[in-house]
Amino acid sequence: MTRVAAVDCGTNSIRLLVADVDPATGELTELDRRMTIVRLGQGVDRTGRLAPEALERTFAACREYAEVIKEHGAERLRFVATSASRDAENRDDFVRGVLDILGVEPEVITGDREAEFSFTGATRELAGRDHLDRPYLVVDIGGGSTEFVVGDDHVRAARSVDVGCVRMTERHLVHDGAVTDPPTEAQVAAMRADIEAALDLAEETVPLREARTLVGLAGSVTTLSAIAQELPAYDSAAIHHSRVSRDRVAEITAWLLRSTHAERAAVPSMHPGRVDVIGAGALVLLAIMERTGAREVVVSEHDILDGIAHFTASEVR
Repeated sequence: MTRVAAVDCGTNSIRLLVADVDPATGELTELDRRMTIVRLGQGVDRTGRLAPEALERTFAACREYAEVIKEHGAERLRFVATSASRDAENRDDFVRGVLDILGVEPEVITGDREAEFSFTGATRELAGRDHLDRPYLVVDIGGGSTEFVVGDDHVRAARSVDVGCVRMTERHLVHDGAVTDPPTEAQVAAMRADIEAALDLAEETVPLREARTLVGLAGSVTTLSAIAQELPAYDSAAIHHSRVSRDRVAEITAWLLRSTHAERAAVPSMHPGRVDVIGAGALVLLAIMERTGAREVVVSEHDILDGIAHFTASEVR
């Protein structure tokens, strides 16, 4: 077994996984998994730059993670940065800060590489489970982008498009510097049109409708599952490999997009950092299900972090 630490820094959150991985069998034993909402992508869509306060929130989380990694004695650390840091003019400030704190340079990966990590993390343990048919369509709905990957044992086609819960919220649901509470019908229609255009782009590369099983990743999808199950608190064990029907996704999305901030914040499984962006994330998922004809989504708590850990362990050997 190889002990590795994987960090995934996205547009909305930064996450850490410390795990023992057997590179030969792919068996992964989780030692520590945590997530912090840092909103690194705050304003990036509008300004093209990472905001100073967003960088400081991210660096504070990195300091916390450095202590956890040291306590567990990981042999290798890999830090992967995705959408927000790909887009920012001042991403060198981000790279220097992470290097100073964690001692590794963040890999600002392409959308295709992000898709490969996500697919591996999400599907490695699905083989033979509950008669799930292949090929899989793995969708990773992040803060700034959504990755689409179709494959069986390996990736056949992948595409990253710039629709995510934070980017769609900032682009369509903010008026006079604040999130509209609740959004207007016109705002939701404009957001839906943007999502549909992105799906058109994804479908140029990825045969979305050929997939037999839809697998959904990341916080928007897992939170939606928690709402669907009416969980009294966020429960990873109950969420992992749960299934949510398209009708239930549509019902929850409609409620999220007509609810107020206070109503969403009162949901017991809702992370405070998702309250204002969950409606946009749910709409992305619903649009994907309608486009592909998927009757349900299989929700996975294992995602890009697990994929990073698997690849890192294999490289150590």
